[in-house]
Amino acid sequence: MARALLLVDVIKDFQHEDGDRLLESYRARHGALLAALEWARSDGLPVVYANDNAGTWDSDAPGLVEQAVEHGRAGELVAAVAPREGDVVVLKRRYSAFDATPLESILREDLDVGELLVAGTATEMCVFQTITDALRLGFAAVVQADACATVDEEHERLALEYLQR
Repeated sequence: MARALLLVDVIKDFQHEDGDRLLESYRARHGALLAALEWARSDGLPVVYANDNAGTWDSDAPGLVEQAVEHGRAGELVAAVAPREGDVVVLKRRYSAFDATPLESILREDLDVGELLVAGTATEMCVFQTITDALRLGFAAVVQADACATVDEEHERLALEYLQR
């Protein structure tokens, strides 16, 4: 089975309660996120985005990207990691990218993926929930911790320790 890079909630406008702290971490770790994305693309790995729908359930992933780039607080950073032609985008309502989405079917049936390399925001929330669900569903999953942003570094440390066990 193949591997894929799964990017969780990297398309953001950072205009929310924890936006300042998350944006600070996103800026600091953006280089590693961009490097993971470039490596995956150059190695021919599928790139899959699982992103919060930002409260609008219209399946308009390009509109979500446009909103984050043009009206968000870090448009240039989001633009650099935005989906390209051929990438898969799944919109989600909950923390886990697998919860009430077609992600599992897409990975197994369309892409024949069995191993996930996961990066995104926030490590201790959506990334953590996505990884735990991936493992429960039988995927091999690895957190690309340096390519994940966090709201709280102590909670992130605890989440990563738990996942390592």
